[in-house]
Amino acid sequence: MANNYNLITVSSPHFHNGSSGRRIMLDVIIALIPAAIAAVVIFGMKSLALMATCIIAAIAAESLFDVIVKKKNTVGDLSAIVTGLLLALNLGTEVALWEAAVGSVFAIVFVKCIFGGLGKNFANPAITGRVFMIIAFGSVTSFVNPKCVELVSSATPLANLAQGAMDQLPTVGQMLLGLHGGTIGETCIIALVLGWVYLSVRKVIKWYVPAAFIATVFVLFLVFTGSPVVAFYEILSGGLFLGAIFMATDYVSTPITVKGKVVFCICCGIITFIIRKFCALPEGVSFSILIMNILTPWVEKLTHNVPLDRRGK
Repeated sequence: MANNYNLITVSSPHFHNGSSGRRIMLDVIIALIPAAIAAVVIFGMKSLALMATCIIAAIAAESLFDVIVKKKNTVGDLSAIVTGLLLALNLGTEVALWEAAVGSVFAIVFVKCIFGGLGKNFANPAITGRVFMIIAFGSVTSFVNPKCVELVSSATPLANLAQGAMDQLPTVGQMLLGLHGGTIGETCIIALVLGWVYLSVRKVIKWYVPAAFIATVFVLFLVFTGSPVVAFYEILSGGLFLGAIFMATDYVSTPITVKGKVVFCICCGIITFIIRKFCALPEGVSFSILIMNILTPWVEKLTHNVPLDRRGK
């Protein structure tokens, strides 16, 4: 007599340590809270409006997509909240709220849902959404300075570094606290490091994976310029910490093995260096992660684990 079985499927990642995709998303949200609070303190209530807009648009887009395709509602996995929050933290306060909403919908529908939802997207939705907005809306790369501090220059640290205006750079203290121009979530290094520590302690990420990205950028600028000061400001500037900690460690769009993830981040660091130093754009983190997302299958192929009986051959 034939047996009837119900095949239960769930989205990756799959763990045997009690973790789940929803729990991981919740950990990421908790890790982003310091950066979100810092954004509001440093850049004002427009930051809160940006985050709320992106999150609400992401949730609405995913819910509507599920209804249209007659799919079980997937908002409960919290990935839409993570995508919306990450996208908002990658935007400046000059971005119009409707533009933020469009970017969030694009990230959810065209990068995540169309490819099958959580666990099946080929690229990080938040990063791809930001790149889309850079191409579509020029205001994404327009930043304002914090209202709580008077700065010598209105340019971002990356712009000053590109122009060689070292005397116009904020102090190291201002860099760590986020008291300079940039996107609302990238400036406060202390807040981002707190999230890094939390994710590492929770074993959501390996601490040395983001470190490989950051260290690669530091070493390349040190070798190229011969100045540890320039190299230090380069890693504190732009979205390097935000991208390395929260987007270059994405389970779905990065290699499976730890070795592959480290190689992925080293390559991201090299591309970021090339874009910052030799291209027209002062920043390169978003483009480097997106490029490496596309190349992830090849990185996995080159860094896959070798069976024991083949190592001696």
